[in-house]
Amino acid sequence: MFTILLGFISFLFLLHYYIKYRRIGRILQDVPGPKAYPIIGNILRFQSSNLEKTFGKLLEVDKEYYPIYKIWSFFFTSVTLLDPKDIEKLVKSSKNIEKSTAYNYIKPWLSNGLITSNGDTWQQRRKILTPSFHFNILKHFLITFNEEAKCLVTSLKEETKDGPIIKDTLQLANKHTLNAICVHFHRNCHGNAFKGKRRVTNEIPRSCSQFQQNCIVQNFETLVPFKFHIFIFIAWQKTKKTFENIARFFIKQRKHFHQQTNGKYLQNLEEMDENDVFAKESNNTYKNSMSKKKLAMLDLLIAASKDNQINDEGIQEEVDTFMFAVRKYHIGHDTTATSLNFCLLLFAKHKSVQEGIRNEVNNIMQQNDCNLTISMLGQFSYMERCIKESLRLYPSVPSISRYLLEDLQLENHLIPAGVDCRLSIYSIHKDPNYWPNPTIFDPDRFLPENIKNRNPYSYIPFSAGLRNCIGQKYALLEIKVMLAYILHHFRLEPVDELDDAKFMGDMILTSTKPLHVKFIPIK
Repeated sequence: MFTILLGFISFLFLLHYYIKYRRIGRILQDVPGPKAYPIIGNILRFQSSNLEKTFGKLLEVDKEYYPIYKIWSFFFTSVTLLDPKDIEKLVKSSKNIEKSTAYNYIKPWLSNGLITSNGDTWQQRRKILTPSFHFNILKHFLITFNEEAKCLVTSLKEETKDGPIIKDTLQLANKHTLNAICVHFHRNCHGNAFKGKRRVTNEIPRSCSQFQQNCIVQNFETLVPFKFHIFIFIAWQKTKKTFENIARFFIKQRKHFHQQTNGKYLQNLEEMDENDVFAKESNNTYKNSMSKKKLAMLDLLIAASKDNQINDEGIQEEVDTFMFAVRKYHIGHDTTATSLNFCLLLFAKHKSVQEGIRNEVNNIMQQNDCNLTISMLGQFSYMERCIKESLRLYPSVPSISRYLLEDLQLENHLIPAGVDCRLSIYSIHKDPNYWPNPTIFDPDRFLPENIKNRNPYSYIPFSAGLRNCIGQKYALLEIKVMLAYILHHFRLEPVDELDDAKFMGDMILTSTKPLHVKFIPIK
C-alpha cells in the first residue's frame, strides 16, 4: 500500500514538474495571473455552473491583471490580451488564425462551418461566402430589411391601439432579425418568404439559448470530455437535431426549386443602380424580375456544389453555422438581435440621444416617402455613432480566442505556440486609457476628430484581421433600418434600469433577466 501511495505521489510530482517546466510553462513564467495550484491550476477559481458568476470573475481578473495574464489547468493554457498593441499583433498574424480549443464544444454540431473550420477548409468556405455580402447583394437585401421593419411597426401599432405597451426588447428583436436572416437563406424567385416561417421563428431562439448555456457550463464546470457529460450531452443532442432538421428543410426546398427551374437562377447578381432596386409594389413584373436576380447565401452554396467546391455536408455545416451564428460572426439573428436590443435600451434611457436620432431619421423619411436605401442610411451619421457607442458598451460577443500555431512576439512578452489567446472585447472597450469615463454613453467618441488619434484595435466589436466578421455590413444595415422605422413611429421610455442589469458569461452577451422598454406611438 505504501509503495502504491509513494508511486502516486511521485507521479503527481513528475506531472507537476512537466507542466511547470515544459516549454509553454517556461516561456510564460513571467506572465502574471491569478493564484494557481499545482497540476489543476486555476480551475477552482472558475468552476461554476452560474454563468453570471463566471462572467463576473473573468471581468475581475481582466481588471486585476491588465494588460495581460494567463490562466491554466493541466495541459490547457490561455493568455488574455487587453492591450490594443498586443491585439494588433495577434489579429494581423497570417499564421495564428486557428480557432481556440474553446470552440471544440460547438464543433460536433457545426463541424467545419465558417466559425469552427481552419486552414484550407476555412479559406475555401470564406471565398465561397464572401460574395453573398457584396455591396450589390446588400442593396437587394434592403428590400427584406424594409419589409421586415414595416412588419415590426405594423405589429407594434396593432398592439398600441389602446395605448403604450411594454415589450421585452430582446424577444422583439429576435423575432424580426430572425425573419430577415431566414429570408437571406431562402427567398424564392417571386420574393415571397419561405414556408414554415412561424415554426422556425419559435424554435431557433430557444435552441440557441439552450445550446450556448450548455457549452459555457461545460467549458468552466468540468474537464470531462463533452460527449461524456451525460446530462449536457442529452440536451445537446436534442438541440442539434432541431437545428439539423430546420437546416435540411431550407436546403431541400431550395434545391427542389433550382431543380424545377433547371438552375437558371444560380447566377451572379447583375449590376444595378440602387435607385432601381426598389420597385413599387404595384409593379409586379418589375418586382418579379428583380427577385429573380437575387443570389442569396444558400444559392451561392448550391451553385458552388455544382462546381464541386463544396459537398452536401458542407452546405449543411454552413447553414447550421449561420442560423446559430455563435461567437464571432454578427450576421446571425442572435448577435444582431442582441445589438438591436441594447440600442433600444440605451436610446430609451437617453432621451436627448433618442430625439437626435429621430430628428435625423424624420428629415430623411419625410422627404423620401419610400423604402430606405443605402445612400439614405449613409446620411444617418448620428445614428451610426450611437450604434457604435452601444456596441462599445455592450458588444454582442464579449470575447473571442485563437489557438497559436507559432510563437507570437508581443510588446513585452513571447507567447508560445500551443496556447489559446483570448481577447476580452467587453473589457477592451472599457479601457480608460482609450475611453475616458468608459461606462458613460457618449456617441461623440466616434466623431472623426476623436477617432483619428485612437488605436483602432481598442474597438473591435466585429473582431479584426483575416477572420473578422464576414457580415458586419449586413448587420449594421439591418440595425439601422429597424431603428429608423421604430423611432420614426414610436417614442421609447425605459422600464428596467440598464445600469443595474447583470450579465451572463454566455457565448453572446445576455442579461440574466429580460429587459423591457415602453413603446409610445407617435400620433
